[in-house]
Order: sequence, then C-alpha cells, then structure tokens
Amino acid sequence: MIYALITLAVFLTMEGVTWLTHKYVMHGFGWFLHEDHHEPGYPHVFEKNDAFFIVFAVPSMALFYFGTYTAHTYLFFIGLGILCYGIAYFLVHDVLIHQRFKWFKNTNNKYLKALRKAHKVHHKNMGKEDSQCFGMLFVPLKYFREQKLI
Repeated sequence: MIYALITLAVFLTMEGVTWLTHKYVMHGFGWFLHEDHHEPGYPHVFEKNDAFFIVFAVPSMALFYFGTYTAHTYLFFIGLGILCYGIAYFLVHDVLIHQRFKWFKNTNNKYLKALRKAHKVHHKNMGKEDSQCFGMLFVPLKYFREQKLI
C-alpha cells in the first residue's frame, strides 16, 4: 500500500514540477527548444520541444534501475509515478489537445473542454514572455466558468 501511495504522491507532485519546468525552463533558458511548439501547425512529426521528454524520462529510468537493483525499492515507485504522469501528459497534451495523433477527436467531456481552453490561452501568446496557464492536468476553475460548464 505504501508503494501505491508513493506512486500517487509523485504523480500529483509532477503537476507542480511540470508547471515550474514549463514556466521557468521552457519559457526561460530552454525557449530555443520550446519555441517551435508555439508555432501554428506541425509541419513535422516531431518538434524540438519533444526533447523535453528526456528531461523526465532519464530520471524515471534511473529510478527504475536503482529501485530494482538496490535495497531502495521505493525508488522504483517514484520512477513509476513520473512515468504515469508522462503517459497522462502525452495522452492529454499531444493526443487530446494538440491532436498530433488522431485517436480521440470528438470528445465532449467538460474537463477536457476546460483543459483545451486553458491551453489555447497559453498558446494565444506566441512569444516567450507573458504566457499563462503553465500546468497540464489541473485546470483553473475560471475555464469551467467561462464555458458555463459548472
């Protein structure tokens, strides 16, 4: 049970880590990698921004390794929490919001509509500065209210 709680806690914590990374790294010194993500359309299958998956994948893989081959089993479950968040991020951000993969095109879910709205507000600003809505899975209530969803 403790390992399930560790995994869940890390998953939830990753939203804050993502927010901080997005605001201060991607819209900061890492803008040269993130900039193409703010350009309209996707002319290629991959974009430079996709390199950021490595920022989270490498520590997750290292935690799997050290959690498996040392007495510190809890490290495996920290890595699992990071991996689960990464999968959720991919499904929500790349599949549902940006439709980079046409798997779930016609969803009418209230949460997903609010999430899309918040992300559109983020992408409204094409530049590095003055953006908002840096998180991914936790949507500010105002985006539900704006659509009269709650």
